[in-house]
Amino acid sequence: MQNGLLSIEDLLKKSAPLADDSDDAKKSVANEHESESATAVTQNIEPAAKAKTEAKMSPEELLGEKMGKIELQSKEAQAQQEAANAGVSYVDLKGFAISTDALTIISEEQARALNVICFLYTGPELRVGAVNPADQKIKDLVFQLGERYKSHAQLYKISQQSFDLTIEYYARLPKARKIVKGVQIKQEELEKYQKQMNNFADIQGVLQSANVTDIIGILVAAALKMRSSDIHIEAEENGIAARLRVDGILQNVAMIDHDQWKKIINRIKLIAGLKLNVNDRPQDGRFTIFQKDKKIDVRTSTLPTAWGESVVMRILNPESIQLEFEQLGFRPAALKRLEAEIHKPHGMIVTTGPTGSGKTTTLYAILQKLNQPGVKIITLEDPVEYKLEGINQSQIDHSKDYTFAKGLRSILRQDPDIVLVGEIRDLETGETAIQAALTGHLLLSTIHTNDAAGAIPRFISMGVKPFLLAPAINAIMGQRLLRRLCEKCKKPVELDADTKAQVKASLEAIPESSGEPKPDTTNMKFMGPIGCAECNNSGYKGRVGVYEILTKNAEIEQVILSGQISEYKMREVAQKQGMVTMGQDGLLKALEGDTSVEEVMRVTGIDPATTAQTTTLPSQSINPPELPPTD
Repeated sequence: MQNGLLSIEDLLKKSAPLADDSDDAKKSVANEHESESATAVTQNIEPAAKAKTEAKMSPEELLGEKMGKIELQSKEAQAQQEAANAGVSYVDLKGFAISTDALTIISEEQARALNVICFLYTGPELRVGAVNPADQKIKDLVFQLGERYKSHAQLYKISQQSFDLTIEYYARLPKARKIVKGVQIKQEELEKYQKQMNNFADIQGVLQSANVTDIIGILVAAALKMRSSDIHIEAEENGIAARLRVDGILQNVAMIDHDQWKKIINRIKLIAGLKLNVNDRPQDGRFTIFQKDKKIDVRTSTLPTAWGESVVMRILNPESIQLEFEQLGFRPAALKRLEAEIHKPHGMIVTTGPTGSGKTTTLYAILQKLNQPGVKIITLEDPVEYKLEGINQSQIDHSKDYTFAKGLRSILRQDPDIVLVGEIRDLETGETAIQAALTGHLLLSTIHTNDAAGAIPRFISMGVKPFLLAPAINAIMGQRLLRRLCEKCKKPVELDADTKAQVKASLEAIPESSGEPKPDTTNMKFMGPIGCAECNNSGYKGRVGVYEILTKNAEIEQVILSGQISEYKMREVAQKQGMVTMGQDGLLKALEGDTSVEEVMRVTGIDPATTAQTTTLPSQSINPPELPPTD
């Protein structure tokens, strides 16, 4: 005892039961300790038997209560004797006020598994009670707690009754609730909606009887079931159009009453973190759909229109990018060429194509293949669409002047082996990227051109110097996504004479140096779409990539350094070196029955290999700046 105050050990000793202790004495000790524990979970919890006062008890009840007390005291005395025999301290926790800080030091799961309880924690001192203090696991736990909290930890023997009483205190702890910004769609709710929607026509009926909150959930459920990449909600003069983009094609799925517009747009803005009162300028936001076994991010964009706003919700389903590099749809010869380029220690690999052509999926698949424990990978994206484990992903922020160019300069100070830049759109970013590729880094990026041959003229038009670009480029890849024919309903089709002649000319133009076996153009067989319930009567289900890969060699490097830089010249040289165009790649896949000729022509247009034989195209040369004088 110091300065008239009880020490911790004195207090615990006074808590120990004696044969002739009264309940009032124990209560006084508990109350004395209670004055020192401001954040107690419980204060003098009375057993259920105390609910009746002694005055109202019958003689039989009084006798039963007295016998129960004697039995408990006997068990406590036995526990105290066992503690003395084992040489450990003992404490009776009946009526002992335990603070929240002490109770939460050991989780409820661990406490129940080991029959232990932390009953006192003051900072410098920590006390743990155990039914079986001789257990080595409990001794190890007490030692770990002492080390972790920098406290003097001591183990006590308690009875089973003390443990049973105090373990119930966990139920009275305040439960921490995780606050999330998103939509919680229960699995059973999602499945309920999806069972009601077997095709696009069913969506309209389900939406008719739904409230505003359910409308978002129903559209998300429909999008996930139909494998949609985007949800479009558009205010029109006579209603609200809801559309889903499935396999790259927008499908009308429902028309909602225009009176619901204000509620729907406010609901979307609320969950996406957008300003409700802003409807005269575009906004971008994001929310997350939390499901049982995964999280799906939804990137939301709003745009003012004549009748309200247009909303596009891009569904970033992590399952859509879980493709192996070999599953992207590259033909064996093209895959071999690209693999050789991505395993080079430095240089630049650029992908081209419009929005939604699969560039992100391709680049992420390449990163996943290169992601090894000994490799440092950093990405700079706008925005970060998918989270990749083991890769450092950074999102640019124009409002804070964190641009691609400035971010790339900072990334290079992080000592990366591989860098991904989301897009090269200006000279500053282009020059910094090229410098990175020339100084020992493998750099992956995208640029907006129609095909691989157009990338070099695009760089030059930005102002990039040819004598820097030529040694930096390793490969340029153009790509598109074609719809796959539905396996359940596709059937053989005959092409008309003009289409067949065009297809034959394009296939025969595949260079021998490409490594592709020459197709038999005298006996070509193709499949076409029909439509069934499995594919929502579209005839197509899923998509596959078509690619063209331009790899640098001495001749292409000389063309870049010369003054004759045009898209047509680059394509001509690349095809001589063995490049298969996207159109030719698509026709080869059509020959194999993966897609239709109609789909190839829709996505890739008239094959440049064919037009090059029939049309004389002007060549626009871009004269590069003069080389600087050398010493």
